[in-house]
Amino acid sequence: MALKIDVDTERGTREGVPSLVSLLEEYSATGTFLFSLGPDNTGKAIRRVFRPGFFKKVSRTSVVKMYGIRTLLNGTLLPAPHIGKRHAEVMREVEDAGFETGIHCYDHFRWQDHLLGMSVGDTRLEFGRALDEFRRIFGRSALSAGAPGWQANGNSRQVYDDAALLYASDSRGSHPYFPLIDNRVYKTLEIPTTLPTFDELLGRREYPDTEIVQHYMNLLSHDRPNVMTIHAEIEGMMKRPLFAELLEKFNRKGVKFVKMENLAKDLLSQNEPPPVCQMVMDCVDGRSGKIATQGRQLPRSPPTHMFNN
Repeated sequence: MALKIDVDTERGTREGVPSLVSLLEEYSATGTFLFSLGPDNTGKAIRRVFRPGFFKKVSRTSVVKMYGIRTLLNGTLLPAPHIGKRHAEVMREVEDAGFETGIHCYDHFRWQDHLLGMSVGDTRLEFGRALDEFRRIFGRSALSAGAPGWQANGNSRQVYDDAALLYASDSRGSHPYFPLIDNRVYKTLEIPTTLPTFDELLGRREYPDTEIVQHYMNLLSHDRPNVMTIHAEIEGMMKRPLFAELLEKFNRKGVKFVKMENLAKDLLSQNEPPPVCQMVMDCVDGRSGKIATQGRQLPRSPPTHMFNN
């Protein structure tokens, strides 16, 4: 089990991250924290009101309780706080505690809502800001990234390749792969999220809180890596007791927690590399709009001209 922890907001960094570190240590679990490093413009996300399924998700997940009024005004009625400048010490403490750290984004709203309309130059500039801030905070280059809202395309994967990342986690799927987009294969390994997120299940009649833990247990794969994306604002705050219950059940089941960095290194060192699969934008149950998903797998040894240089 690899836990990928997305940190979206200033409040999530300030309150949710230390809470999750404490909880994971209590259950002897490790995880990979991916940080938002620039301005918290969460309030601008109200523009998603026009996306299919947005109202439905907002109503069932108690967004106001989950994020707080102040966070939902950031970048609109309130100035956008710069997360990296305010909470660099919190981030360094995560790494000092033995957890893996990587990049979620610079500006979460900008990436999630505007990536698909950006040029490759704009994408490089946006991700470059995150790379620079990560280097300032941790004193080293980032090895990993996981896109906000699972928004990815050829431009973003080109920028990842240029940054020489070890791996990325931008999509939803069943197993690690090298992504094929528009007839080109990108060389940064993709480790997709394989399990649903809490916010995709919360508030749904078919998934009451009393059944969610068992639902996850039923979904565990025994022959492929399980990757679960959690959020500092959800599992580290509002739904911390429910997540603690899940961690306890994982421990009883004998689930072994691994860092995504170690998983990637292991996969890349094997004699037979991960396969090439299409990365396509599609709908996922419980989310609004389309996100990056794992598509059809190509035959082994694709033509060399398809690989991105």
